[in-house]
Amino acid sequence: MKRAIILMMDSFGVGASADALSFGDIGGDTFGNIWRGCINGKGDLDGIRSGKLKIPNLLKLGLGNISHDSTGALYPETTPISAYGYAAEISSGKDTQSGHWEIAGLPITFDWGLFPNKIPSFPQDFINSWIDKCELNGILGNEHASGTDIIAEFGVEHLKTGKPICYTSADSVFQIAVHEESFGLERLYQICKIAKEMLLPLNIARVIARPFSGDDSTNFTRTNNRRDYATPPHGDTLLDILHDDGGEVIAIGKIADIFANNGISKKITAYGNMNLFDATLDAMRNAGDKSLIFTNFVDFDMYFGHRRDLPGYANALEEFDKRLPELLNNLDDNDLLLITADHGCDPTFKGSDHTREYVPVIFYGKNIKPQNLSKRTSFSDMGQTIASHLDVKKLSYGEDCFKTQDC
Repeated sequence: MKRAIILMMDSFGVGASADALSFGDIGGDTFGNIWRGCINGKGDLDGIRSGKLKIPNLLKLGLGNISHDSTGALYPETTPISAYGYAAEISSGKDTQSGHWEIAGLPITFDWGLFPNKIPSFPQDFINSWIDKCELNGILGNEHASGTDIIAEFGVEHLKTGKPICYTSADSVFQIAVHEESFGLERLYQICKIAKEMLLPLNIARVIARPFSGDDSTNFTRTNNRRDYATPPHGDTLLDILHDDGGEVIAIGKIADIFANNGISKKITAYGNMNLFDATLDAMRNAGDKSLIFTNFVDFDMYFGHRRDLPGYANALEEFDKRLPELLNNLDDNDLLLITADHGCDPTFKGSDHTREYVPVIFYGKNIKPQNLSKRTSFSDMGQTIASHLDVKKLSYGEDCFKTQDC
C-alpha cells in the first residue's frame, strides 16, 4: 500500500530566494530570524516559552542542514534521518495559491491582478456596482491592511452602519470582514460570491469572507467561519491526476478552498494547528492505498507571520515539533511524508505581507534513504516526486527529486 502525506507549514520559509530583490524581500528569512530572535530573547512568551527555539524533531529531519545550505548561516546540523533540500519558486507571485499549485505541478507563470497600495485601493466603478448589486449602503476600509488591525479600526463603525470592511494586501485578494451575528454569515458569503464573479475581468485570485465577533475594538476576534472563493487551477494538478486515476485526495483545513475543490475526494474541516494535526492522524488511520493526505497548518501564517508575532510563531513551531513523533510512528512501510511550505512570512520583516523565500523540502519514509537533495529549481519537484511514488502519470512541471539520487 502506497500513500503520501503533505504537511504544509504555511509561510515557513528558509531564507530569501535569489529573486527576492524584485519583491522587496531581501533579508527575509522566516526560520532564521525566528531562530536568532529566540537566542536574543525576542521569542520569550510569558509563562509559555523562553530561550532558544526547541525543535529537536525538525532538526533531526534536517531543518538546520537545509537552512545552512539555503542561507549559508550556521545552525545545529545533524545527520538527518530524511531526504532533505530546499526549493525555489518559479511562479510569478508569492501568494498562497501560487505556492500550493506549484507544489502540485502547476506553476503560475502569469500575473494575478493586484490592487494598488493606496487609498482607495479598489476601482470605484467596481465598488459602486458591487454596492448596488448587494444592496449595501457603502463600505469601510478600501485599503491595504492587516486583517486584525482594520477590524479593530473599523469594527465599531461597521456595527453602527452595517457597511462591510473591505481590504487587500500584496496578494491578489479582496477580503470582506463583517460581524458574524449582526451582518450574518449567509449574507457575507453571498456578497463574496457576487464580488468574485464581478472581479473575474481583473483576474483577482481570491475573495475571502472574514467574519468576526465581539462588541468593541478590545475584543473583536475573527471566527472560524472564514471561507475562500478561489479561482480554479488553470490546468491539472497532482490532485486532479491522482483523483482521476482512482486515488483518494483527502484535503484537510483550507486545502480544498485553495484548489477550488478541484481533485478533492474528501474535505475535512479543522481549525487550529493542533486540531489540524489530530485530523491528519485520524485520516492516516483510515486512508487506503493510493491516498494523498494534504494538510495546511494555517496558524503559522495567519496568526503569527502576518501579525509579525515572533514569540507566537516560535511557540507554534515548538508545539508542531512535539507532535511529529506521533505522525512518524504511525507511518506505514510504504508511506511518503513531505514537510514543506508555500512561501515565507517573516515575523521580523517590515509590513505584514508574505516574503519571497526558499521553502524546506523534507521527505521521510521508512524506505527513503537519508540524503541531501540540494536546491530544487521548482516547487513542482515535490509534486512530481509524490506522483512517482503513487504511480500516476507525470505532471506538467517538475522532476522527481530521487530521479538522479540513490534512494
